[in-house]
Amino acid sequence: MADTPSLFDSIQLGAIAAPNRIVMAPLTRGRSDEGHVPQSSLKAEYYAQRASAGLIIAEATGISREGLGWPSAPGIWSQDQITAWQPVTKAVHDAGGRIILQLWHMGRLVHPDFLDGAPPVSASATTAGGYAHTPTGKKDYAEARALAKEEIPRLVADYVQAAHNAIAAGFDGVQIHAANGYLIDQFLRDGTNLRDDEYGGSIENRIRLLREVTQAVAGAIGADRTSVRLSPNGETQSCDDSNPVALFTAAAAALQDIGIAFLELREQKDFGNFGQTDVPRISPDIRKVFKGPLVLNQEYNRERADADLASGLCDAISFGRPYISNPDLVARLRDNAELTPDDYKSWYSDGPVGYTDYPVRAAQEVI
Repeated sequence: MADTPSLFDSIQLGAIAAPNRIVMAPLTRGRSDEGHVPQSSLKAEYYAQRASAGLIIAEATGISREGLGWPSAPGIWSQDQITAWQPVTKAVHDAGGRIILQLWHMGRLVHPDFLDGAPPVSASATTAGGYAHTPTGKKDYAEARALAKEEIPRLVADYVQAAHNAIAAGFDGVQIHAANGYLIDQFLRDGTNLRDDEYGGSIENRIRLLREVTQAVAGAIGADRTSVRLSPNGETQSCDDSNPVALFTAAAAALQDIGIAFLELREQKDFGNFGQTDVPRISPDIRKVFKGPLVLNQEYNRERADADLASGLCDAISFGRPYISNPDLVARLRDNAELTPDDYKSWYSDGPVGYTDYPVRAAQEVI
């Protein structure tokens, strides 16, 4: 019988040879200017500090102005943005790391303030609950307009161009953000997709956009450099589905057919501080249809990570918030060392405080 895999074993994630199975999950942290151009030197230091991760999935990054509605979040649609990302990827590579970029379209969660007053786009004319973060404070979300079928090729092209731009910026690949109630998730779930054309109604129709975007990106930069994030769970940002098992297993099967590098699942669970739900885990069902590397995420500690790896439920674990305050997370997990708590007040602030100034317990080692 093969040895039980551990967090510290190497793994092949498509074209990327990862020296361990600890993935840094994408974390929105701001630190970009008003034109959504990353603060190069600051981000380079931040990500290079975390280069001992088997793989870094860089923060959600807008594929277009239409798709980005978060103050100080970065984009990847302009040459200035590409140029600003290049020192970041170089710093990670110089430190021995690997880094991919998460491609983001927020759909109906983009406030009109980011769009010169125009409505955001979504699968259907719906309005998200809660409020948006805008440059002038919190505001109620606005009703989205439904994307016309004729606009979808343009949207797919935006994803493809963003993927090309990410490679030009030096990233080792991309992750398509299809989770957490953002645009592709809004197409996936029947609570937000009310369409009656070939992109709505049946599950096969609702996964069509995910399949088309993923096929196009994989065709542009290689399936072995293309990954996807899904959130097969209960309600997220007022986006929900009546039959999540059937939906997300169908989505995973479609991604298996495309041959993506890996699939990451953000699972809401019944423990931890974020994303609690009474919806049972769907990863066991997805594991049956998706045969490539499966990465799980949500409130993991080492004990739960070891258990899910040992059971064969997944192949790697992505850690989010622990990476905010523990740039040396690999070493701390390896040594069962205490983790430094993070300061919520600095998550989305500007500058190095709460970003690059967390203590490192010992000299980092890429393992």
